[in-house]
Amino acid sequence: MRRLFVFAAAALALAFAGCPAAEESEPPIAPRRAPDRHAGARLYATYCASCHGARGAGDGPAAAALAPPPARHDDGAVMNALSNQHLFRVIEGGGPAVGKSPRMAPWGGTLSDQEIWDVIAFVRSLANPPYPGPVP
Repeated sequence: MRRLFVFAAAALALAFAGCPAAEESEPPIAPRRAPDRHAGARLYATYCASCHGARGAGDGPAAAALAPPPARHDDGAVMNALSNQHLFRVIEGGGPAVGKSPRMAPWGGTLSDQEIWDVIAFVRSLANPPYPGPVP
């Protein structure tokens, strides 16, 4: 009986090892290639600047209609305290992925993981004072 239990437990562990839900719960630890801040700037201008502003001051054209207001990516006191993994989760899953506003759209269905890392590299360049850590 004990062998059957051990066998069943091992079979279940193997069955769930490749479960997509488990893989999607944590962002990739690191990008496949070095993040490209310039590529991130282009993506940011396309997908983020309408709310967060071109320089991340939370003053994009759509910002006035948003409550709560968009995050200020130029505020180093706030942004530098956030991990790259946290920023990845926010961009990929939207505000609700980290308990923030549902008005922050999820971009994981639009941007690849590598593009998200590129955006993070650009966002890190906006913080004042500059981000002291590695990207990512």
